[in-house]
Formats: sequence, C-alpha cells, structure tokens
Amino acid sequence: MRRSLPLLLCCAALLLGCSAQAVASALPTYQQVRQDFHPSDTLVRDRNGELLQRVRTDTTVRRGQWVALADISPALRQAMLMSEDKRFYEHSGVDWQAVSAAAWGNLWATRTRGASTITMQLAGLIDEDLRRRSSDGRSLQQKLGQAWAARELEASWRKDQILEAYLNTVPFRSEIVGIDALSRSLFGKAPHGLDARESALAAALVRAPNAKPALVAQRGCELLRAMQPGSRTDCLALEAFANASLARRDWPASDGIAPHLARRLVQQQAQSGTGELRTSLRAPLQRFALTTLQRHLRELRGRNVEDGAVVVLDNASGEVLAWVGSSGDTLSRASEVDGVLAQRQPGSTLKPFLYAQAIAQHRLTAASLLDDSSAQINTAGGLYIPQNYDRHFKGLVSVRSALGASLNVPAVRTLVMVGPEAFARQLRASGIQLRENGDYYGYSLALGSSEVSLLQLANAYRTLANGGRFSEAGNGLPRSAAPAFAQAIDAGASFIVGDILHDANARAPTFGLDSVLATRFWTAVKTGTSKDMRDNWAMGWSQRYTVGVWVGNAAGAPMWDVSGSSGAAPVWAELMAYLHRREPSRAPQAPAGLLHTRVSFGDGLEAAREEWFIAGTEQAVFAPDGGSSALRSGTARISAPADGTIVALDPDIPPQRQRLIFEAEGGAAGQPLQWRIDGRSAGQGPRLPWLPWPGRHVVQLVDARQGTVLDELRLEVRGAGVARSR
Repeated sequence: MRRSLPLLLCCAALLLGCSAQAVASALPTYQQVRQDFHPSDTLVRDRNGELLQRVRTDTTVRRGQWVALADISPALRQAMLMSEDKRFYEHSGVDWQAVSAAAWGNLWATRTRGASTITMQLAGLIDEDLRRRSSDGRSLQQKLGQAWAARELEASWRKDQILEAYLNTVPFRSEIVGIDALSRSLFGKAPHGLDARESALAAALVRAPNAKPALVAQRGCELLRAMQPGSRTDCLALEAFANASLARRDWPASDGIAPHLARRLVQQQAQSGTGELRTSLRAPLQRFALTTLQRHLRELRGRNVEDGAVVVLDNASGEVLAWVGSSGDTLSRASEVDGVLAQRQPGSTLKPFLYAQAIAQHRLTAASLLDDSSAQINTAGGLYIPQNYDRHFKGLVSVRSALGASLNVPAVRTLVMVGPEAFARQLRASGIQLRENGDYYGYSLALGSSEVSLLQLANAYRTLANGGRFSEAGNGLPRSAAPAFAQAIDAGASFIVGDILHDANARAPTFGLDSVLATRFWTAVKTGTSKDMRDNWAMGWSQRYTVGVWVGNAAGAPMWDVSGSSGAAPVWAELMAYLHRREPSRAPQAPAGLLHTRVSFGDGLEAAREEWFIAGTEQAVFAPDGGSSALRSGTARISAPADGTIVALDPDIPPQRQRLIFEAEGGAAGQPLQWRIDGRSAGQGPRLPWLPWPGRHVVQLVDARQGTVLDELRLEVRGAGVARSR
C-alpha cells in the first residue's frame, strides 16, 4: 500500500490539475521576487555609498536586507536543509519519499515530518493564493497547487536561487522575517557569522515560530546532534542559550552616526524598493565631527554643558557634508533634539552682517572710529544700555578692532545708523529667516537677540564666503544642478568683513594672539555667546568649506564659564584642520572696486596699517572727532528719520498741518541733493518738510547731478491723513 500512495496522489493531482494550475499560474520570477522585497529599514548612505544610518520605516514587520546565499553561514544552510528538506538537491520540487512517509504516518496516526519541501514552502510564501489558509489549514486544492507551483519553480529557477529566496522570506519568530533580521535581532550579528548552535536554533524556529524556548531548544538540540554526529551536545546549555537569545532584541530601530538627518530625509523622501537613500554627507568627516564634538563636551562636563551640533557646507555647491544634530544618548538628556535645526539666540555671530551692511552703505569703513563707551539709547521700551562681554570699555576703536574683538557697544551704535528693520532685511537676504520684524527686536538685534538655526546661520556665513552671493543650502541630498546665486551682500563689503575675521591682530584684545581660532591656513571665523551663556557658537569659512558649531543645553540651561574660545571654537578649529590636512586654503582675491591703502590714526589710537576701502570711501587719517561714528567722506546720508520708522499721525491736529522732516548730512560742498518718495521727486536740499500720507513708503536721497541713489530708508505712516495728490 505504501508504494501505491505516490500513484494515488499523482492521480489526485491530475484530477485537480486545472484548478491547481490556476493557483500557481502567476508565479513570479527570481528577479521579480528580489525586486519586490522591501526591507523594514532604510539604509542611509554617504555620497560614496558608505553606510551612515539605518532607520526603521516599516513597523509591521522586521525584515532586513536581502542576503546573497554566499553571504549566509554554511552552518545555517546545513541546518536548514537537514531540518526542512534533506533531499533538496535531489528532487524536482516535490519529495515523493517524504510524501509517502507522511501519508503512511497519517494513515496509521504515526507522528512524522511534514512533506513540504523548501521549494513548496517558497511557493507558498511568494504566491498570494497559496498563502491563504482555511480554518483547518491548507485545503487539498491548495496543497496540490503548492506541489504544482514547486514543480514550476524548479523548472524556471536554479536551486541556489530557490534556497536564497527561501532564507530571505521565511518567517522565523513574531515579526521577524528572513535570515538577516533573525541574525541581527536574536544573535546580534550578520548572517555569515552564525555558528552551528545559532543555526540549529534558527532552523528549529521555522518549524515552530512561536514555540516556547524549551521546545525550540529541544528541537535545536536534536538537529545539532544530527549536524555534528559523534560530538557531545549539552542540551541544558543550549536551552539556557535559547532562553537568552529569544528574549533578546539586539537590533535597535535606528543606529549609526547621522540619526537626525537620516530620519528627516526618510520622512521627506518617497522610498523605492531598494530600501536605500544616498546623501551628500562624507562618512569619514561625519564620524570625525561626531567624535570631536563628544570629546570636547566630555571635557566641559563640569561646566553644565551637554549638548552640541555641527554642520559643514561646501561653499560652491551648498551641499551638506556633515550634520551632527546632537552629542548623543550618553552625553545628552535631549538627544532627539536636532541642534542643526533648533532655534537658538546667535549672540555676536550676527555682527559681521551688520558691519558689512554699514560698509556697503558707505556709512563706515574698516578704519572708521567708533566710540566704545557707556551708551544709553532711547527705545519704545525705555533706555537700552548695552554692555561689552568683559564689562569694560575701550574708548575709540576702529571698525576692524570692534568686529575682531567682538565689542558690543560699537555694534549697537552701528545698528543705530543702519536701523533695525534695514538690518533685518539684510539678514533675510542672507538666508536668516527672522520670526519678527527688525523693530520687534530693536537695537538688541545687533547682539543676537533673535533666534536662528545653525543651518541658516552657517549658510549665511557661506554667503560671506562666496563674496556676498546667497544660495539655499542643501537639504542633505546630493545636488543634481548648480545652485542659483543672488547677490545679497555687497561683494566688497563681504571681502572686507572676511579680511577682518581672518585678522588675528584684530582678535587679540579679546582672544589673545595664540587663540585657538588662529589656523595655519586662511580662514575667517567669528564666535558668539548668547545672553546668560545659554548658547555658544563658532562660525567661519575657508576657501572651500563653511563650518558651524553650537554648544549649549537643549533645555536652555545656562553654561558655567564657557566662552567663545573654550566652548565651540576648539571643535571648529579641529574640524577645519581635518578638512585641510591635505587641502590648501588660500585667501580670496579682492573684487573690483576695492582699494588697499595705508591709514594712520590720530592720538595713537591704533598702529598705522594697510586697510581695505570701497572706492570713494578711502581716507588716509582717522582722528577723534568728538565721538562721531559717522563716516567722514564725500558721501551724503539720511540722518533723520531712522530707517524703519513708524509715524503715527496725531488725530487732534489737522492732517495738512503735520509735517515729517527729512534731514541729510555729509556730502561734498555744493553737492545738489534731491529727495524721492516712492520713486517720485519730493524736493531738494539737505532738509525737506514732507506732508505724510498713510501707507508704507521708500525715501531716497539722490545726487541730483548724477542721478545716483546715495541713501534710502523705509517708513510707515499710520492714521488718517491727506490723500495723496495724483
């Protein structure tokens, strides 16, 4: 009777052949199965393909990467074949010996191994119809269809392809599918590293995915003995190992060296079936930036500082080359906060943009004298009294010294000239998106009272590095086209500010001549510390790279005695040294329209030196002038009202009797001046009474002879007034 069972089964297969063939008629090819395989994780790689981060993107299943058969442990392959299909390389999809044994056992109620081959199991895994089960298990039709499908697979697939696909798609335990997920989750290693003991347990799980550890160990022990005949197998030790392994989850949802950028990109990008994402980062640089930041923060551990962030940009392309959002779990209690995107107060790092604007507007030069003394500035909220970092005043200092030494009072005096709203517009043009207008921050904007992100601030410094030309920073993905640049800051002013930020002598009064900021190659750098020492920054650029570093506490707690040279600056300096260990950084060429001439200072205020000027603003001697901070040159400027002024018309005074006075100062003797309001001529001379009308207006001071705009401001008039004549 035993010999007749295969014949009976064949007859049954023939009788139900049509329906069975329908079940297995649409079997995919090996290439289709591989193409349709979707890992539960996305691998985020650097620009050269090196792995940066692995991010879990499918929470319904735990599936690793597709693993080639050659990369799977020989012990695992042996265990799987001995457990599931001893005659795998001998049959053509159906093991008729196993079928006979199973049928005979069923007839006599004898416990035997199932008759499903690895090929039949694979057919059930890759075919939707065969995967469906009835309440009593697979129907006879499904079993016959599975056998038919196995024959079809064997006819079109190679044996190695069948075994490889099976090991990558077979469920093992709970949510775990495939050998890669099993190896990394339960044993903490890649599939090629599985030993005989681990392989035996893995094979035992296929037969009973949700069995208790004791049963898995029992089956694994029997299999291990069959794999290693004659050797002693300690089943008790294997049971202990099974208990520990089945309770372990060594594969976290995400691991790597770029978690913040990886999660952000994975959320933004529609993923393909490859489960991979290529970024613009450099893995060696990312790794160095992370370890350098962590090492310096450990050194600052006693000063109540635990968080930090780093971003490195390519000046030409704007691509992100390093993105370190946090110091990591071991140092930070808020490691999930991305410090590259978090909004923080920038402190003195906004000063270069302020001085660049004043120089571009011919209000100041790098040699102009500013008064660093106690100041009380009237504001809508009361008196604003700025202080220097060291609470000491230096008297009259040049713009070069004021910026290089990061003096606060001269910066505030400069903002009084420029106007808060005009400065806010300059910052926005440079890529710093302020949440409020300039008047909201007032004169404290010169000292960084707004909030910015490290990425925006670094890209603004990249604007200075590119001669004042702004383009959007990359988002972490490789750029397929060159960025579109727009001139945001005067090229000459950008060059002069960069020259000042490179000048170690200009920094010396605050940082000393042996500062960590002094590199052996050309760089320009500025530090900043926010109010109450809550944020510390180092921002700067070289010929090719812009590097931004922030240290502080994500929760906003103040640091203890952390300055610009002890907080972010050492990290910045090490990163720059790493970037230029084999790559030079040369000083930029001066753009057209700049003059390099020798200047001297009255009363021995500063040593004579060579200085850069925008053509038309140069002068040979700078001397005390009673505290005036205006540029003494041949250019006329609007002295009143201030840029961004809001005028409220008095409702108790007839509108036609109200006047706003425009005043100009400076200029060559006899220079004809003309006033334009919203592009229309409004009058001539250094002083103009104007009948205001409600709305927002642009006021320009023009050289009437040449027609060139010498200065301009914006203001707003509110209230009911006289309608503008047409």
